[in-house]
Order: sequence, then structure tokens, then C-alpha cells
Amino acid sequence: MDNRSYFRNEILRIEGLQITQYSTYPVFILLFLAYLFIMVSNLGIVMMIAMEKALHKPMYLLFCNLPVNDALSATVVLPGLLKDILAESDRYISYAACVIQAFGVHSLSTSAHTILIIMALDRYVAICNPLRYNTVMTNKMVVRLSVIAWVTATVPIVIILAPTVRLSHCTSTISNPYCDNPSLFKLSCENLSVNQIFGLITSVMLWTTSISCISLTYLKIAHVCLKNQNSTLKSKAIKTCSTHLIVYLILLGCSCTVIILHRFSDYEELRKLASILIYVIPTSLNPVIYGLQTKEIRHWIEQIFLRRKVIPR
Repeated sequence: MDNRSYFRNEILRIEGLQITQYSTYPVFILLFLAYLFIMVSNLGIVMMIAMEKALHKPMYLLFCNLPVNDALSATVVLPGLLKDILAESDRYISYAACVIQAFGVHSLSTSAHTILIIMALDRYVAICNPLRYNTVMTNKMVVRLSVIAWVTATVPIVIILAPTVRLSHCTSTISNPYCDNPSLFKLSCENLSVNQIFGLITSVMLWTTSISCISLTYLKIAHVCLKNQNSTLKSKAIKTCSTHLIVYLILLGCSCTVIILHRFSDYEELRKLASILIYVIPTSLNPVIYGLQTKEIRHWIEQIFLRRKVIPR
């Protein structure tokens, strides 16, 4: 039997978090509430933008990609983890399903960066070329940018996973709470230098592209604001860009932490915790940050609560 066809049917064991018997239910409740908040807040914002015609603007339509991505990211990881915690046992998964989960984990993580890049582009056009904004940011352009953001996040992950899938295995234990590329190629006892270097180069290229695009956009926006003495323009730039920048820095910080900890086996438990928090912290903070900082979204939420407080006569 071909070695690769055998491993397609192999059953892998996923190591969960090392949780004591007394902390099982508190941890389960905290993660469940976090997942519930992530889904309600992110999907709620998407529904809000879809239902409110006043929010049918390029800025908000492009932003819709982010809460959709956050909801999908949390769903790929957290439900399986919650099930494992409640069952108080290790999780077993087929190799094919593990590869699919790894693809979802990495492609959604990458798409978070590409989505924030196209959102930065939208802010650049709105602030630096306001007279051309409606001409440039048409509905067709919004769809095109959204498709580019998702596709460019998917293709590199296929290239990254391809060498990993071809490796032979000497163990069937995933040393992570969920499947990802580093955990998959660590199943092999072959020389993994090529996989590690390839993964590191790909991560660095993603970071470099992401940081360069965001930095260049903000430098151009800052140049326009400093050159123009219009206080209204400066206020608009600070308000819209600060929200975007906070979300981006949170994502970048969490991503860097997980990737760095993957290179140090001495901090395995800390890495496992960080690899879970990356699907809790950004995905739960993003809707809060945008909801509180964006005037239109905040006003729409306030109107909903005010309507509920009105008692019909």
C-alpha cells in the first residue's frame, strides 16, 4: 500500500490543554461565553450593515469581511476545543480532517491581514483623494477587493501545506490544541529543516507585505494630513485610522507570539494557551473596537436599545 494513501486514513490524537479536574468547568464556561460573544457580536454587525441602508457604503461593506473572517476563525478552532474540554479526553481526528483544519486555520489567519490591507486602502482613498472616492470605490471595486483579499490568503497556504502532506510519519500525536502546519510536519522524523525554513520564509513574507502595505498607507495619510491644515480632515483621519491601527496591532502581536513560541519547545504549554487566545482576543475585541469607535454603528446600536426601552401604550 502506498505510504501517502495509508496516512490519509490515519487517526491522529490531538493533545488538548493540560487542565486540572477542578478547572475543567470554569475553563469551559469562559471559552463558551467567549465563543458565544464572538459569534453574536461579529454576525450581529454583519446583519446590522446588511439591514441598514445608511451603512451600505464601501467602508462598511469592506469591513464586513473582517467580522465574517473572525466568526469563521473562531468556529474552526473553539467548538472542537470545547468538546474536548467537556469530555475530559484527548481528541481524535483523521489525517485528512486535520489537514483541512490546518488549511482553514492558516488561510483565515492570513485573510485577516489581507482584509485589513484593503480596508487601509479604502481609508487612503477616502482621506487622500476624497473627491475621487465615489468614482474609485464603486460596488464593483468593493467586490473585486474582497475577492482579492480572500484568494490571496488561500493560494499561499496550499503551497505551504503541499510539502507537509508528502512527509512520512513516525508519530500520530498533534502537540497542539488544534491542527496547524507546524504540528503536522512535526509528525515526521525526517529532516524538517526545509519545512521549517519554508514556513518561516512564508510567514516573514506575509508580515513584510502586511506591515509594508499598512505602513506605506499610513505614511501617505500622515503626509497629506501634515500638508493640509484642515482640522476636519485631521480629525477624520485620526478617528478612522486609529481604530484600524489598533485592530491591526492586536492581530500582529498575537500572530507573532504564536509563531515565535512554535520555535521553542520549552514553552509548549504557553504556546498552546497563546494559540487558543489568538482566536479569542482579536475576534472578540474587533467588533467592540469598531462598534465603539464608528459613529454610524454606535448610533445604530443605541437606536436598537432605545426602541426596546419604549413601552407601547
